[in-house]
Amino acid sequence: MTRPLVVTGAVAVVSTALLALAVGGGWLGPDVGRGADFCEAPHGGWVRQPVNTLSNLGFVVAGLLVAGRAAHRPPDSATSPRVMPTAVATAYACVVVLLGPASAAMHATQTEWGGHLDMLSMYLVAGFASSWAWVRWTRRGPAAFAAAYVACVAACEVVGLWPEPIPVVHYSGNLAFGVLLVVAVVLETRIWRRGDTVIAFRHGVVALAAMLLAFAIWLLSNAGWCDPDSVLQGHAAWHLLCAVAAYWLFRLYDSERSPSPARV
Repeated sequence: MTRPLVVTGAVAVVSTALLALAVGGGWLGPDVGRGADFCEAPHGGWVRQPVNTLSNLGFVVAGLLVAGRAAHRPPDSATSPRVMPTAVATAYACVVVLLGPASAAMHATQTEWGGHLDMLSMYLVAGFASSWAWVRWTRRGPAAFAAAYVACVAACEVVGLWPEPIPVVHYSGNLAFGVLLVVAVVLETRIWRRGDTVIAFRHGVVALAAMLLAFAIWLLSNAGWCDPDSVLQGHAAWHLLCAVAAYWLFRLYDSERSPSPARV
């Protein structure tokens, strides 16, 4: 089945093309310095932070790798079916791909709208992780997953309106993103320990390790451990490691099998 790869590839091409048009045409508004605190010195021309911008290609690659695995899954076993349907896997691949152009929109333009796109993409991936974990933990169906997903993203948008700075993570939207990821980790651990599905939890450990390393680098670079004019940017490493985490999270999802027909 090639549909996951075709759909995700189309999302990658269209979203990247729209980003190029938006950056070139100034569609996202004026440079207001959004994202300027991520160390890299702004450059003249269309792309303000080239290293931080290009590193977002990692998300596009990760999403396409997810789609490739979803497209070439072996047939389900009648006695041990896969828990994540291919349609949901495809949706996850598209969400991961969209992280790239959305985050690049902020770093390329430093505009307010670019910043909103960046945060929305973070809410989408964190909302997916927490909602998919919750629906499996509570043994609910697709409608519950969709409702939980919308609720998570909407809640993040509301929390992100808080204007005051937040200790450590600086911005209320970052806090909402982090809380959803913690919820996902807790629920995934409980699903594994409950043991009513077979799941390769080691994949989740790799994803978590990559995310924790990414966060450590994010903290250090925000604390001033960086060179604004260097091609080695801590925030670029954050992007690449988060892309690794997103891919291995899918490997966790893809490994889960149910001893009875899948419920979701």
